[in-house]
Amino acid sequence: MAMLNAPPTQDDSALDSRNQSSKVYVFLISMVAAVGGLLFGYDLSIISGAVIFLEREFSLTAMQLGFAVGSASLGCIPGPLVAAWVGDHIGRKRSLVVAALLFGGCSVGTALSHNITIFSLYRILGGMGVGVASVVSPMYIAEVAPARLRGRLVSLNQLGIVTGSTGSIVVSYFLSFSGNWRAMFLSMLIPALVLLIGVLFIPESPRWLVQKNREKEAFAILVRVDGQKNAESEMQEIRKAISAETGTIAELFAPGVRVALLIAVALGIFSQWTGVSPITFYAPIIFQKAGFSLASDALRQTIIFNISNLICTVTAMLTVDKFGRRPLLLIGTAGMVLGQLMLGAFFWYDMKGIYVVLAMFLCTGTFALGMAPMTWLIMSEIFPTRLRAKGQAAGTLALWMATYSSTQLMAPTMRYMEQHFGTVAGMFWIYAAVCVMALLFVWRFVPETKGRTIEEIGRSWHSSGSAAV
Repeated sequence: MAMLNAPPTQDDSALDSRNQSSKVYVFLISMVAAVGGLLFGYDLSIISGAVIFLEREFSLTAMQLGFAVGSASLGCIPGPLVAAWVGDHIGRKRSLVVAALLFGGCSVGTALSHNITIFSLYRILGGMGVGVASVVSPMYIAEVAPARLRGRLVSLNQLGIVTGSTGSIVVSYFLSFSGNWRAMFLSMLIPALVLLIGVLFIPESPRWLVQKNREKEAFAILVRVDGQKNAESEMQEIRKAISAETGTIAELFAPGVRVALLIAVALGIFSQWTGVSPITFYAPIIFQKAGFSLASDALRQTIIFNISNLICTVTAMLTVDKFGRRPLLLIGTAGMVLGQLMLGAFFWYDMKGIYVVLAMFLCTGTFALGMAPMTWLIMSEIFPTRLRAKGQAAGTLALWMATYSSTQLMAPTMRYMEQHFGTVAGMFWIYAAVCVMALLFVWRFVPETKGRTIEEIGRSWHSSGSAAV
C-alpha cells in the first residue's frame, strides 16, 4: 500500500513531461494539416456569401446559378485522383503544398473574373485543391496520431472545415454591405499562405516513410510523437502490415477489403445526399425564403447557423475517443431525419422565420456532430496502409460526385417545387428519406474503430472479411 501512495520519482516526472511534450507536438502538426480542412470549408462556403451578388451582377438563370455554386464541387471530383497519386509518390507533406497552391490560384483568379465562365473555371481549380486537401489532411493526421488520440486529432480536420466555413460567412457578412464579392474570394489567399508556410515546419508521415524504406526517419518521428516504447511496437506493426500488402487497386476489391471500400463510398455519398451540405451552400437563399429578405439579414442568420455547427463539431471532437464512432453517427443521422422532416413541415404550413432557423440548426448541428466528422475520420482509418491513399481517394471521389450532383440540382429543384406545389417542402422530405437509408446503413455495416491502431483495423478486413462491430 505504501508503494501505491509513494510520490512520483524523478524518472516518472520526466516521463510525464515527455508524454505531455509529445501530445503538444502531435497536436501542433495536426493543426497545421487541419488548415487544409479550413481552406476546404472556406473555399466551398465563400460562395454562399457571394451567391446573392453573383446572381444579380451576372443575371444568372437557375442552371447558371446551380453551375456557379456547384463548379467548385465539380473540381473536387478529379482532386482525390490527384491526391492518390501525389500522396503515394511525393508524400503527404508535399501534397499539402500542392493543395495550398491550388487554393491560392483560385483565390486570385475568381477575384479578377469578369464573366461567369472564367469565374467558374477558377472555382473548379479551387475545387481541385479541396479534393486534394480532403484526402491528404485527414490521412496525414491519421498516420501521425497515436491510436488513443486519433479520433480527436483527425476531427481537427472537420473543426477546420467548420471554422473555415464560419470564417468565410463572417467575412462575407461584413463585405455584404458594400456588395464587394471579389474581396470575399481574395480573402482566401490568407489561409492558403498560412498552410504553405506551416507545411515547412511539419514532418512527413512516418507510414509513408516506411513504405519508401526510410525507416530511420520514420522511427525518429514516431518517437517524437509517442515515445520510444510505443514507437518500437508501432514500427513492428507498420512493417508487418506493409509486408503483407501489395497496394494495388485490385486489392481494394479483395474479400474483406471491399467491405471497407463499400463503407467509404457509401458514407461519402450519404454525407451529401442527405441534404445538409447543399442546404449549407444555399443557406442565405433559404433564409431569404423564410422571411429574412435583406442579404445582410440572411447572412447574419447564416453566421449564427455556422457558429452552432462549430459548437457541435467541438463536441464531436471531444467525445469521439470516449463514446466511439458508431454512437455519434447513429445519433447524428437520427437528428438529421428529424430536422429535415421539420423543415419540410414548416415550409408546407408556412411557419417561417424562427421556426426554419431552429429546424436548420437541428439538422446541421446533428450533421456536424455525426456524419460530417465521422465520414472523414472513418475513411482515413479503415484501409490497410498501402491502400490508404487509394481507398480514401475512392471514398472521397464518391463524396465529391455526390456533392456536385446535390448542389447542382438543389436550385432547379427548389424552383420546380415552388412552381408546381407553391413550396419547397417536398425537397426536405426527400432528404429525410435518404437520411433514413443512411441510418440503416450505418447500423448494419459501419464498425467501431475506437482505440484500435490503423494497422489493427487494416488486418481485420483480411482476417475475418469484416471488422468487428
